[in-house]
Amino acid sequence: MPKKILVVDDEPDMVTFLCTLFEDNGYETIKAMDGEEALDIIKAQKPDLISLDLLMPNKTGIKMFRELRKDEGMKDIPVVMVTGFGKDDVPSMDFKEWIQKRAIRPPEAYIEKPVNPELLLASVKKAIG
Repeated sequence: MPKKILVVDDEPDMVTFLCTLFEDNGYETIKAMDGEEALDIIKAQKPDLISLDLLMPNKTGIKMFRELRKDEGMKDIPVVMVTGFGKDDVPSMDFKEWIQKRAIRPPEAYIEKPVNPELLLASVKKAIG
């Protein structure tokens, strides 16, 4: 049975790109457009990995990530952050560095958009095989 990846992003084109990339490489995909929808899906379907954008409406990826890491039933699901939010966008803050200094476990990988498909797939394979 293929491993299941939940793709959480509010940009339909990015969701299509990521789902196609994962499916072409043998993974099953589920889609969510924001953090609220994603949390409902996680509880119902328990994906093997979450590809998570940071800046989304309703519940941001940042809030969702914190909730994931604090919930006993979800905290061990690997997370690969795939986002356009990088240190060039907020020069006074490197988000990757900031999140790795928090008290919660950092994500398994942090991939900036535009996505390098090989780097993303290598990160996913490292996290779940």
